[in-house]
Amino acid sequence: MIVLRALLSHWVQRPVQLASLLLGLALATALFTGVQAINAEARTSYARAAAMLGQDQLSRIEAEDGQLFDQASFVKLRRAGWKVSPVVEGELRVAGSTARLMGVEPVSAPASAAPAPLAETNELLRFLQGNVGFAAPATAANWSSIDPLPELRPLEGLIEGVVLLDIGQAQRLLGMEGQISHLVLADGGEGASALPQGLVIRPPGGAGDVARLTDSFHLNLTAFGLLSFVVGLFIVHGAVGLAFEQRRAMFRTLRALGVPLNGLMASLLTELLVLAFLAGVVGVALGYLVASLLLPDVSATLRGLYGASVASSLSLQPSWWLGGLAVSLIGALIAAGQSLWRLASMPLLAPAQPRAWMRASERGMRMQLGAGIALLGISGLLIWQAQGLVTGFAALGTLLLGAALCLPVLLGWVLQRLTAAARGVGREWFWADTGQQLPGVSLALMALLLALSANIGVGTMVSSFRMTFVEWLDQRLSSELYATARDQAEGEALRAWLADQDVDVLPIWNVKVELFNAPAELFGVTDHPTYRQNWRLLQALEAPWDKLAAGDHVMINEQLARREGLWPGDALTLPNGRAMTVAGVYGDYGNPLAQLHVTTDLLVQLYPDVPRLRHAVRVAPDQAEALRQALITDFGLPASQMIDQASIKQASLNVFERTFTVTAALNVLTMAVAGFALLTSLLTLSGMRLPQLAPVWAMGWTRRRLAGAELLRAILLAGFVMVCAVPLGLALSWILLNVVNVAAFGWQLPMFLFPGQWATLGLLALVVAGLAALWPAWRLSKLPPAELLKVFANER
Repeated sequence: MIVLRALLSHWVQRPVQLASLLLGLALATALFTGVQAINAEARTSYARAAAMLGQDQLSRIEAEDGQLFDQASFVKLRRAGWKVSPVVEGELRVAGSTARLMGVEPVSAPASAAPAPLAETNELLRFLQGNVGFAAPATAANWSSIDPLPELRPLEGLIEGVVLLDIGQAQRLLGMEGQISHLVLADGGEGASALPQGLVIRPPGGAGDVARLTDSFHLNLTAFGLLSFVVGLFIVHGAVGLAFEQRRAMFRTLRALGVPLNGLMASLLTELLVLAFLAGVVGVALGYLVASLLLPDVSATLRGLYGASVASSLSLQPSWWLGGLAVSLIGALIAAGQSLWRLASMPLLAPAQPRAWMRASERGMRMQLGAGIALLGISGLLIWQAQGLVTGFAALGTLLLGAALCLPVLLGWVLQRLTAAARGVGREWFWADTGQQLPGVSLALMALLLALSANIGVGTMVSSFRMTFVEWLDQRLSSELYATARDQAEGEALRAWLADQDVDVLPIWNVKVELFNAPAELFGVTDHPTYRQNWRLLQALEAPWDKLAAGDHVMINEQLARREGLWPGDALTLPNGRAMTVAGVYGDYGNPLAQLHVTTDLLVQLYPDVPRLRHAVRVAPDQAEALRQALITDFGLPASQMIDQASIKQASLNVFERTFTVTAALNVLTMAVAGFALLTSLLTLSGMRLPQLAPVWAMGWTRRRLAGAELLRAILLAGFVMVCAVPLGLALSWILLNVVNVAAFGWQLPMFLFPGQWATLGLLALVVAGLAALWPAWRLSKLPPAELLKVFANER
């Protein structure tokens, strides 16, 4: 206990250093824990979706092609001994949002699948009469009493955005009268007759496909959380290393007084774990705050890109806050590992000998350089052999860490050259003194390098994506107006009405199918100049649109082409067994699913029950608004069922912006952590540098001039780091675009360069470094001369 009190007294005398250690570890833990909290909330929502109506435990019967089928099949199967219950699912626009309606038949539903409130007779009658429905508490509060929905009762366990209704009412609202999506199966069908042709049994757990589909998104978040955590650990490593260096004499004295090495090591570990626990508690609390702020954007992104419903409010789950505390403890041990090893391996009196400690540091620097070069080599091999998402992120991690480890050695070499080339005693001292400071600030500079390169890499990727995405939207959204009928009958009437107008109508009909054991979308295309003029194909046969119009060729998106190795000229079999040839491959950015296009006539022939609701209308731009008003007043189509080109494009861009809000926020936070690392390093070093500064002051340099030199030194070091960060960031962006993006989403993007962004980021880096050095420099300029004179009163 006495040894531990002696060790803790160091922190009492140096509160700034203690604050840097605690805040560094807390920030590192906060960013990592926040990401894990978001991922945990999303996975909980996926599990809740899978458990809805017992989908994670009960098998279900579906049409073999995955489409709607006649509800008369339900009656036949029940009479044949099958214990089934019908379910219908679909989307309905409500109050400017899209509601996912789920219709159930509570009388035949298995007990494990029926909502608990329906066990009450009065509630069951109101539900069957269509007077009441159920939704998650937040959804019920937002959509209660909104036409055409009935009164919504809050029900825990439902996911946000889902409304549970009686099947008859859901069919009417969705325009699916007489049709069902699937049948819930209460048992395995033992003793029942054979299943009718065209229907198949799907095992439970199919809803987990959403979780697998979004794995790439969550892996991206985890990677950024780990990057932020690593940057924060540099702060901790620097603070712990400086504390060990400052306590060298204390270690010697304690050992000389008889404290065994094991006892000293145990006390240091106890001290470290106590501080790490305190920082972890603060970090978990901050992580909860970060996750709460970012979760709504994550929820909107997952809903827009993947159709996955995720709660927009955060719940406190032990899985992530206990993990956050564990990560804080492990991170502190990793950060202190090198210093503990040095202390354990040096002779008894060596810790108090600066030369011995310096030689140990030099050995560590050589080992660090060797590790950095090895990591860069591993990164090159991983990029060369890159085959998947994990490999891509491993290449990213080894590249960043390898470059960071090599940075101090490269910077030291440059400073040696500058010292040798300097003219004048003052300049030579400036560069030599900068080199002497390098070990103390190297970790902060490494953190700054990681933050800058991550900002450059992600910024280049996002900006390249934006340019490509906007160009793609301009090509794909070529129609002036998009109209959606509310049911099949209205769709037929809408086409007849539009036929009398001077417009071209392009049906946008599609069915969801299963292809290569994965969900896919099959669209119909009408032979029209719109597609030939506006769709840019990545690869194609000669005259691809003519071949598609002939009915024996198919267009596929890049995701399907890369996933299955299908390219123009290859054979492809549609889900119903029809053999086709790939005519071309088109870019389909923002869509994680496989997508195919055949002629509209072929689509209707293969799937007669395809919903024929959505239509693109080509009209002269100056007549689009008049046509829209005519559809409202003359035809009677609600305004909510029509969207113009600009609205769709804006909605798509909004999804794009929210998709990268989280990564942008993490980039900003990482940059802030790096700036804090530089500040704490300079503050700590400022109290240790008086022996180097006092002789220069005594020879005529004023305190203000010394302070200016300190400020200039920090800005120059940040500028050098920025120069190194540009090629590293571009390498990072190349891996993101050509390896990670392809593995995660199935498409490859062209890489564009944005020097203006680099200049802005470089200026920000200089500002951050200047602000970090401003306080230590100001303290030096106001330092009493007596403090500098004291240096000469002590033996050194």
